[in-house]
Amino acid sequence: MKTIYLAGGCFWGVQRFFDQFDGVLSTETGYANGPDAAPGYRDVCAGSGHAETVRIDYDESVISLTELLRYYFMVIDPTSVNRQGEDKGIQYRTGIYYTDENQLPAIREVCREVEEKIGKTLAVELAPLRNFFPAEEYHQKYLEKNPGGYCHIPKAMFALAQDGGDLQFFS
Repeated sequence: MKTIYLAGGCFWGVQRFFDQFDGVLSTETGYANGPDAAPGYRDVCAGSGHAETVRIDYDESVISLTELLRYYFMVIDPTSVNRQGEDKGIQYRTGIYYTDENQLPAIREVCREVEEKIGKTLAVELAPLRNFFPAEEYHQKYLEKNPGGYCHIPKAMFALAQDGGDLQFFS
């Protein structure tokens, strides 16, 4: 099992998106790479400096980090700073946070591919994970519990695996 931490705006949709893929063993929403004190949701919304982030545990024999990152870039605006969809603020920044330096080549390669494809520098924070604090229980699997909840990710993306998981953006 491997783990990667992805910040992609509101974590409700990011979690729901990644839960659909074979090889994703578990996901957890939380707050990452802010001060070392564990925040609550109100603290994060008040600008604590943490990013809404999803911890993704995956089986690399089923889904590679490269595939996960390619999917990630399908549901974020990689040039937007501190904003995804209608959500604005430092907690909505995009970021790839790793705990294993062996993941860096794959991360850098996919980021390079995306930059070449869009012709712009990415605004995605790439950093080692400094900390991760699980979000409150009501944030876990939020869109499963509240299917009508707001999400910046189009609902069609939640059926991507069902539709064959097309990664043509990277072809």
